[in-house]
Amino acid sequence: MKNIMGLIPIHSRQLMFIILINAFCFLGYSQSEVSYSIAEIPWEAGLGNHRAIFEVPKKAEAVKLKFNWRRHDESIEKRRFIIVNAKTGDTIENIHRLEVNNEKCDLVFGPAEKGDYYFYYLPFKPDLEWGYYRYGYLDQEKSPDPQWVADNRLGNERILRRLPKATCLELQARTEFDSFYPMEVVATQEELERFVSKAESDYIVIGEDRKNPIKMRDYLPLKWIKNGIGHHFEGSAKRHEYYTFQIGVYAAKKAVNNIELEFSSLKSSSGNLFPESVFTCFNTHGVDPYGNPFTKQVDVAKGKVQPLWVGVDIPKDTKAGRYTANITVKADGQIDQIITVELNIDDEIIANRGDDEPWRHSRLRWLNSTIGIDDEPTVSYTPIGTDMKDNTVKLLGKNIEYGDGGLPTAIKAWDTEILAGPIKFVLDGEHIKNEKRLSKISKSGVAVNKYSSNTQHFDIQTESTLEFDGHINYKIKLLAKSDVNLEDIKLQIPFQSSVAEYMMGMGLPGTKVPRQHRAKWSGPQDSFWVGNTYGGLHVELRGGEYHGPLLNLYKPEPAKSWDNDGKGGFSIEKKEEETIATVFTGKRTFTKGEELVFELSFLITPVKEVDSKAQFTNRYYHNGLAPKPKEEEITDGVKIINVHHANKYNPFINYPFINTKEMRGFVDEMHEKDLKVKIYYTIRELSNHATEIWALRSLGNEILGTGKGGGYPWLQEHLVTDYNTQWYSPLENGIDASIINAPGDSRWYNYYLEGLSWLLQNMDIDGLYLDDVTYDRRILKRMRKILDREKPGSMIDLHSNTGFSKGPANQYAEFFPYLDKLWFGESFHYDAMPPENWLVEVSGIPFGHMGDMLHAGGNPWRGMVYGMTVRYPWFTEGVSCDPRNIWKVWDRFGIADAKMIGYWEKNTVVSTTNPDVKATAYIKDGKVLISVASWAKETVDVKLNIDWQAVGLDKGKVRIIAPKIEDFQPEKTFSKDEEFPIEPTKGWLFIVE
Repeated sequence: MKNIMGLIPIHSRQLMFIILINAFCFLGYSQSEVSYSIAEIPWEAGLGNHRAIFEVPKKAEAVKLKFNWRRHDESIEKRRFIIVNAKTGDTIENIHRLEVNNEKCDLVFGPAEKGDYYFYYLPFKPDLEWGYYRYGYLDQEKSPDPQWVADNRLGNERILRRLPKATCLELQARTEFDSFYPMEVVATQEELERFVSKAESDYIVIGEDRKNPIKMRDYLPLKWIKNGIGHHFEGSAKRHEYYTFQIGVYAAKKAVNNIELEFSSLKSSSGNLFPESVFTCFNTHGVDPYGNPFTKQVDVAKGKVQPLWVGVDIPKDTKAGRYTANITVKADGQIDQIITVELNIDDEIIANRGDDEPWRHSRLRWLNSTIGIDDEPTVSYTPIGTDMKDNTVKLLGKNIEYGDGGLPTAIKAWDTEILAGPIKFVLDGEHIKNEKRLSKISKSGVAVNKYSSNTQHFDIQTESTLEFDGHINYKIKLLAKSDVNLEDIKLQIPFQSSVAEYMMGMGLPGTKVPRQHRAKWSGPQDSFWVGNTYGGLHVELRGGEYHGPLLNLYKPEPAKSWDNDGKGGFSIEKKEEETIATVFTGKRTFTKGEELVFELSFLITPVKEVDSKAQFTNRYYHNGLAPKPKEEEITDGVKIINVHHANKYNPFINYPFINTKEMRGFVDEMHEKDLKVKIYYTIRELSNHATEIWALRSLGNEILGTGKGGGYPWLQEHLVTDYNTQWYSPLENGIDASIINAPGDSRWYNYYLEGLSWLLQNMDIDGLYLDDVTYDRRILKRMRKILDREKPGSMIDLHSNTGFSKGPANQYAEFFPYLDKLWFGESFHYDAMPPENWLVEVSGIPFGHMGDMLHAGGNPWRGMVYGMTVRYPWFTEGVSCDPRNIWKVWDRFGIADAKMIGYWEKNTVVSTTNPDVKATAYIKDGKVLISVASWAKETVDVKLNIDWQAVGLDKGKVRIIAPKIEDFQPEKTFSKDEEFPIEPTKGWLFIVE
């Protein structure tokens, strides 16, 4: 026998309250009571999250164990069984299975001593690494010794009945979070049939408290069987609480369709009355992320359970007392059923509507929030203005002129004209005429214009929506007046060739604009950008099923109008004066009366002016598991702390509402040190520790994505099916196992934004760290408004993995107006990337931003050309990132107050004698910091070419010093005309004064 005494505590404590339920262990000859409990000290994780504790009456070669474990997880028969002597720690050698299913376990084991035993029936292999859970349950135990089976005549039913019978004493969960009690303890088929036989309708409705979220879809909990069918629910609330509860609908005899709830008024015995509008059912009604009310049809298949979550908005001036209301459950072709609700409302006024205590589920009302939805500009932008001609619009740093059909004829960004001519929507062979504006709606932050025009075969309606940040959306609707064949439909954008220096998208990374390039809509390609650091245009072709970022994760189909069954595509051609980008659809046939909508969006870049002072001042401390910097690290220049997830302050991914005491304490401590604190809080996956996970699951796949299941055992034991596993993090006291969010528009965005407001008010954070998100610019705009209004000066930085986004600068371009900093570095290979790739996809400079490096510590020499370092002390690809030695040079020089002039500028002040060696100057009165980095394939010797007048230095009096920077360069002095060697991928940092 194998002794595992060191792994298993013998003693355990039961729950503070012992739950006794009948008929949980069937021993073949009698019934016994058994309690559900939580282990006082969790046993070794690999033994599984659940065990039975049973007693063997006497020493025997073979003992029979039969009990109902009432489980709803799958593949029960495939799991390994481990039976351990509680006193000695020895494992049982032989386990002979008789019958194992969701209801019961019937087996024989031995040899066994008299006493207590632990039966672990869900053991698995733990994974101690971050990422994605890599293992699973242990395979079924080996077959018992044939000789033992024969000796004990286990094939003889009469002998089996005579075997000593173990008594099941207790069913125990490893932690409270693992427990199945009470809502995942299933009723047996026999119990269910008796229960259903008492029903007077095809479906059964049961009121349930918020403390007991309905979790199972395919089984009824034994709790309901024991309580019986009732049409009364009673709860307790406080004044001004947003109170929630559930109505469970069980389709007992047939499918139940189109379920609706009808509410009466809520009234007290003393005559106080509140209208039915205080009630909300989150399953049947809601408000989408853009402020639009909607209804949902709820259908329940036969044999399935559907929770309906109900909210009650209790006013602050409510008088204490007992209030009642009737809720009528309606369904197609079914008899109405009425549940009477009694609420005992206490005189105490609860803080924050109850939101400070997640178990109350008051935050479910956040799902329907419209916080941040308005037409006002965000703080850093100005209202939209128009001139006397009424066809020119002025924005912050931008001017747009429109033609008769509503498309731009000229676009200026900070006095740089981007276009070489009007943007055109072309129907080949059709002449567009009679263009006129039908209506105009102007507000401080948005201007909506509608236009009409026609051709021989089409009526055309165009709607444009311009926003204060330079984002313009178009919807162009074609209505065929007759049957017609078109050779092509095109969007033509003529760029000034002097502006069209660089591009990205449509199959290209950040690169110089090629002379010619064609691309199809293969893979996640829905947008492109053309421009330089002075001006540019990002173009997104919309109308598909999903158009936010993370296209590589969700793999949507392209917009059908533009793609045209694969005939559509993109081309760009560069000439001396004009560079034309064309989106085309190819041949298309229309029938009379057919409508087709083409949607697209433009974003004018740069979205704002580069703030190099903030870049060199706001230095990040970003340490995943240990976010607290040491005093010397603060002295070295740390100004902002990013608190990742999977640590004691923010343990659960995208759900920072549990360890709030620890988080607030940390934030206060950092604020005392004059540091700002931002936290990881984003949307892509959701922690399995989210309190509302069961309420969200009741909404189908509106918020939680679907998938094949699997992953970390907790997910398989509780969610069971219809989910997709995502990020997994071992924590100090448990596991955080997330599941994917559904793509596209989701009310979780509303919850997320209200959550941000709550965090700003209650945790006093200074902003967010975003890590590859699913929402689009509209949500980020709401977020920016919340930050600006709740806590001015708050910041957002965005991280992306190019493996997820297939080019983060392109997929996240529409976010740029609302961000403070970029961290586009994961999966970038800096040593292999040409300068144009650095400039366009990493630096952020063409868009009005600056950023930090990431992958494998970046390339410090090339990074300095773009004003970038890594984040201290992030550990990536086996490299610990420490930019502090470079920061010290920055501070001694005073780089925060310097003017940055890079090689990409029209009027450079520093260059080198080799075009493969790039240089950037940081100019201050009386001195210049010059960064040079090589993209040459071999070591080269180069000289600096300095415009002495432009930098304000006397050539005859200067000296050039390369200060010593550990792991960067040795100390060395050069004469002003001296050549210096530079190795491949490396560079120098010079001070000229």
